[in-house]
Amino acid sequence: MSEITEEKRLRQNKERIWRFQKNFNTTGLVNDCPKDLQFDDLVTTIQCHPIENIIACGNIGGDIFLHSFSNTEDNKELHKFIHHKKACRVLRFSEDGRRLFSVSKDRSLYCVDVETGKLKKKIKKAHESPIYSMVLTGDTFVATGDDEGVLKVWDMRTKNATMEMKECDDFISDMVVEDNKKIILAASGEGTLTAFNIRRKRMDCQSELFDSELLCLTKMKGGRKLVCGTGEGVLNVFNWGQWGNISDRFPCGDTQVDSLVPITDDVLCIGTNDGFIKAVHVLPNRVLGIVGQHEGDFPVESLCMTADNMCIASCSHDQRVKFWNIEELKSQTVDTSKKAVKKAKTLVKFSKAKKNDFFSGLVETNAEQNDGNSDEDSDDDSD
Repeated sequence: MSEITEEKRLRQNKERIWRFQKNFNTTGLVNDCPKDLQFDDLVTTIQCHPIENIIACGNIGGDIFLHSFSNTEDNKELHKFIHHKKACRVLRFSEDGRRLFSVSKDRSLYCVDVETGKLKKKIKKAHESPIYSMVLTGDTFVATGDDEGVLKVWDMRTKNATMEMKECDDFISDMVVEDNKKIILAASGEGTLTAFNIRRKRMDCQSELFDSELLCLTKMKGGRKLVCGTGEGVLNVFNWGQWGNISDRFPCGDTQVDSLVPITDDVLCIGTNDGFIKAVHVLPNRVLGIVGQHEGDFPVESLCMTADNMCIASCSHDQRVKFWNIEELKSQTVDTSKKAVKKAKTLVKFSKAKKNDFFSGLVETNAEQNDGNSDEDSDDDSD
């Protein structure tokens, strides 16, 4: 892109933000989030501590950093772990925040003590193929999925796999666990959603094969819905417990959805592979606006909510972890008397000049007309 074109684009973005700020009160939001964390290498995954303002960041070289962050003070590095030899792919804190689990492309699974920084458990060759995803299924149990579609459940006390299954022909991209820790839901690059029963050590159900890979998962609507981001930029919505097929689908644009984080029961943020973070209302389905942007047309690899629920953090390929204030999102509603437009107005976009200008476009416009029941006033569980 030429310099003239780039300058013109930035100028247009500034003008859009100015018009937006005339209609919405964003005073103070710019400074109501921590400063960026800057790294020397590409950050591949992040996870916020469940209790403290601490964030774990894993990079492409396998290193893991723990930082404390604050709106009023400088961010501080607390620990650096160099256990992995290849890219760190997923980080997860235990519910009490005392332990940090990590998996890597080098096929290893590690657990460290967050306070002391000491290594607690390690499984160097947990899989035959690189590990792609991970979810905690209990105080001492961890589920991992690899590039070849193999799922394993580990008892970290004995470091033995209590369950191993292969029901997918491609990578297991993401997993969530049922509240009672009985069922694991696994999204796959082949385009299926699979329900694994941990207690009975079997597959309970697998969805039909979708046209696009399934990349990320999150619970919504008080656990009554499961939302899945796809490679074609669509959010697939499942009724909880009905995994054979979707109940709704919502196109959010033409770029794949790489990451999700719920804000409320109705609103979530999505990270797309062009560097944008968008706010989306689910059932009724609307793209509310653009929360922020990473420089360059690269994927937003990971999103997570801070412990105080004031901000979300994001990482992309710009070697930065950014924070975005999402307080205004918590009160956003959708006027169900207005149908989603067929051709949406251009969303007001984020300006690099004000990197944390929140909601450079909190508007009730739809990215595209969605399919299925997305304009319905309620989120009933009928297919």
